[in-house]
Amino acid sequence: MKALIAATLLGVAFGAAAADFAPQASGAPAMDAVRQAAATDKRGLVEKNMQLTPEEAKRFWPLYEEYQKDLDRIVQRQNRAVLDYVNTDSNMTDANARRIAKELIAADNDEQKLRERTARKLLGALPARKAVRYLQIENKLRSFYRYDIAERIPLVK
Repeated sequence: MKALIAATLLGVAFGAAAADFAPQASGAPAMDAVRQAAATDKRGLVEKNMQLTPEEAKRFWPLYEEYQKDLDRIVQRQNRAVLDYVNTDSNMTDANARRIAKELIAADNDEQKLRERTARKLLGALPARKAVRYLQIENKLRSFYRYDIAERIPLVK
C-alpha cells in the first residue's frame, strides 16, 4: 500500500492529449482527461489553452520554463515530505510530525512566493488576460495534484 501511494505521489496523474480546460465538459471524466493530458504533454496542454500569438509565445515560453524548473524543485521537497510521512506513518512521533509539517509549510510558502514572482513577470510580458489565464491553468493543475495526494494519504494516527 505504501509503495502504491509513493508511486502515485511521485508521478503526477494528469490526462488525455486532446483535453483542455474549456467549460463544455465537467465532472470526473473531464478531470481525468486533463490529468492524462498534463501527464503526457503538459506543455502541449498549456500551449493549446494559451492561444498565444508568435510574439507573445517568444516572451511566454522562457518564463514558463523558468517557472516549471523552480516549481519542480518545490514539488520534489513536497514529495519528500509526503514520502517521509508515508514511510513513518505507523511510527509517527510528535517530533516527526512537527518536522514534516514545518517542511510542507515552508515548501508551500516557497510555492506562493514563486507564483507571485511569476505573476509579476507574466503581467509584464503578456496582456493581463493571458497572464491570468496561465496562472489559472497552473492553479488547476496544482489543485488536481493536491487533491490526488489528499485522496490517497490517510490522516495521521
